[in-house]
Amino acid sequence: MRAQVKNIILCYISGLNHEQAFTKVVVELRKKYPGHILPDEDLQWIFVNAGGWMGSMCLLHASLTEYVLLFGTAVDTGGHSGRYWAEVSDTIISGTFQQWKEGTTKSDIFYPGDTIIHSLGEATSVRWSAGTWMVEYGRGFIPSMLGFALSDTIFSTQDFLTLYYTIAVYTKALILEANTYLTGAGFF
Repeated sequence: MRAQVKNIILCYISGLNHEQAFTKVVVELRKKYPGHILPDEDLQWIFVNAGGWMGSMCLLHASLTEYVLLFGTAVDTGGHSGRYWAEVSDTIISGTFQQWKEGTTKSDIFYPGDTIIHSLGEATSVRWSAGTWMVEYGRGFIPSMLGFALSDTIFSTQDFLTLYYTIAVYTKALILEANTYLTGAGFF
């Protein structure tokens, strides 16, 4: 799925602002993966506080082994990437993303059209410039990521409404995925 998601994204980044690109990406993903992308009424931008940074995500698809979401920030932010039992790739639509990998003494800067791979078990320092928006695809044991993704929300910001929104949309995505699988297998 990662290669198809990246190809869809790259078709729409040139000349479009991030909101137009996101709309086109959602439409194309729904065409390519019917029944796997959340309906419009379940798409919502939710704050994410993790590793000292703050961003916003809009979950499009999730299962126990993969997810696709829109992500970005309207302000400069940065911190720790987290260390996951999953591989994450981010394709930048607008803005810049800076990454400093553990064990190195220099950072890399990524621009629109670039895809950043965060390998399984890897930890980095991350920084987004204001106006950075991207499409993210993760593959691996996705529940292993929830501790990191929710810990700042629970223990620092104590924004329990955001916690509720995050858990609710992930649950909706899991239910959608289960229903799609069971329907395809002939159970419904």
